[in-house]
Amino acid sequence: MAAVKRGGLSRYYDVNGWLFVAPALALISVFMLYPIVRSLILSLYSGRGMMMKFNGLGNITRLFNDPTFLKALSNTMTFFVIQVPIMLVLALLLAVALNNPKLRFSGLYRTLIFLPCVSSLVAYSILFKSMFAVDGVINNTLMLMGVLSSPINWISDPFWAKVLIIIALIWRWTGYNMIFYLAALQNIDRSIDEAARIDGVPAHRRFLHLTVPMLKPVILFTTVTSTIGTLQLFDEVYTLTEGTGGPANATLTLSLYIYNLTFKFMPNFGYAATVSYVIVVMVALLSMVQFFAAKERP
Repeated sequence: MAAVKRGGLSRYYDVNGWLFVAPALALISVFMLYPIVRSLILSLYSGRGMMMKFNGLGNITRLFNDPTFLKALSNTMTFFVIQVPIMLVLALLLAVALNNPKLRFSGLYRTLIFLPCVSSLVAYSILFKSMFAVDGVINNTLMLMGVLSSPINWISDPFWAKVLIIIALIWRWTGYNMIFYLAALQNIDRSIDEAARIDGVPAHRRFLHLTVPMLKPVILFTTVTSTIGTLQLFDEVYTLTEGTGGPANATLTLSLYIYNLTFKFMPNFGYAATVSYVIVVMVALLSMVQFFAAKERP
């Protein structure tokens, strides 16, 4: 097809194209680009409320001397290191199991496993508080089975409160990631697995050396998105601990700390913006590591 000369008609289409995308560009600029630039400038200021003054890199220095920030960072990394691998492995195993064409009612199982991620956050928080109460069904069941001799105070104990948050995250988001793996598995030619099975390759080796490598792009995608979601963790902690991040900041995350700095404590917008950029840097670094780990090597 012959190239169109740069002239009246071509210029006409260029102008019309920019006019079509102009509203979207304006909205992106106002609601995305401006807040990013403004928060970056704000991170260089300190002070309470609107009484702020330029502080340079003072907020960054403050981070390393702030025990609450260090506690929130430690909690966030704990949730990331423990919850994300368990959730993704469980999602992959469930996807493989539900991809079996001989499995009856597979559609029902897929729906039931996926439902938690579309359920109301408030409803499931109330449900978890009821189930994991001192006299709740979880403690009663574990004591009836002889696993526990006395009930666990899931919400008031620092260790078990972390465990409760991890359980809630796994319960809610495993089905979400499972759907991605299941969709990818259904695009893999079954003849590949059948040929390996006929050749006598055991099921676990077919899974590790055939299925997993073919799912690498999807595994990378779910790992990056789960990393971003966990480092920005706010909803579950806020609802299950009623916004306290307790007990004794045992479940406080970076996002909840930013919320407290901005709305709950005396507003410190500059320091809150600095803490928010810690999440940005962590997401960027961890995503780079994950992309490097998944990179094809000769």
